[in-house]
Amino acid sequence: MKLNRFDPSNIRVGSGGGFPGGGGGKLGCGTLVIALIGALVFGIDPGQMIGTLESVQQQAGSGGQAQQGAPDGRSVTEICEQNAYSLEACNALDSLNRTWEPLFREAGIAFEQPQLIFYTGGTRSGCGAAQSAMGPFYCPADQGIYIDTSFYDQLARQLGAPGDFARYYVIAHEYGHHVQHLTGLANQVRSAQARDRSGANALQVRMELQADCYAGVWAAKHRDLIEPGDMEEGLRAASSIGDDTLMRNAGQAVSPESFTHGSSAQRMEWLERGLTTGDEDQCDTFAGLAR
Repeated sequence: MKLNRFDPSNIRVGSGGGFPGGGGGKLGCGTLVIALIGALVFGIDPGQMIGTLESVQQQAGSGGQAQQGAPDGRSVTEICEQNAYSLEACNALDSLNRTWEPLFREAGIAFEQPQLIFYTGGTRSGCGAAQSAMGPFYCPADQGIYIDTSFYDQLARQLGAPGDFARYYVIAHEYGHHVQHLTGLANQVRSAQARDRSGANALQVRMELQADCYAGVWAAKHRDLIEPGDMEEGLRAASSIGDDTLMRNAGQAVSPESFTHGSSAQRMEWLERGLTTGDEDQCDTFAGLAR
């Protein structure tokens, strides 16, 4: 996918620094990778990760507000150009801002740009501490999309999902959670999860599938930039991070009641729906789950 180069005035990026080990803490809605990726790829205790993911259902905690730019004084351009992956991410962020802001304006809903925060190993977000093993995530407390770009190497090598479109899908998915935050859906879901813990996972699955669909909608609105093989790369990535696939690859029995992001088939279906229709109104996962 040939995206235009980012305009530094149209994006908000920052550097979250890093700290050894990362630590635990609460994360907001939107970790792309569930606990089993941590177990499968990074060899960490899945029980520990599952405990962290349970806190995704809770209201985002308080923490430091992410800042534009880096602590060492680097500019937006310098942060975006620190490596090829960060440049791709900044290009995607610019495109996502330009795509979603007019839609919010037309709907009469206030829009705020999210901030893309790059870090290495671990960092502290507005939702608490995080480590790269948790994968990219969105924190509603500071409206930040957090990513350690080394994840992309893991996505390609361990999970079998290489390609630039697969990487764009990651950013676009997390941006979808920002859309849910701005529309108020995320808060509604967290309230419902707090009222009924037994249905929390099912609601989270619907959130994740909708973010997949929103990622497809963004790409569909830029069909002129899509290259041969892009859609296959995206669908392959969606399949590789389905809950059932991750459970099998980790040597565990598939447990649908434990799903937090949806099966491979569901994730592919909702991403493809967004890609096919290009219509955000077709992303109502709360009207019924794909089977």
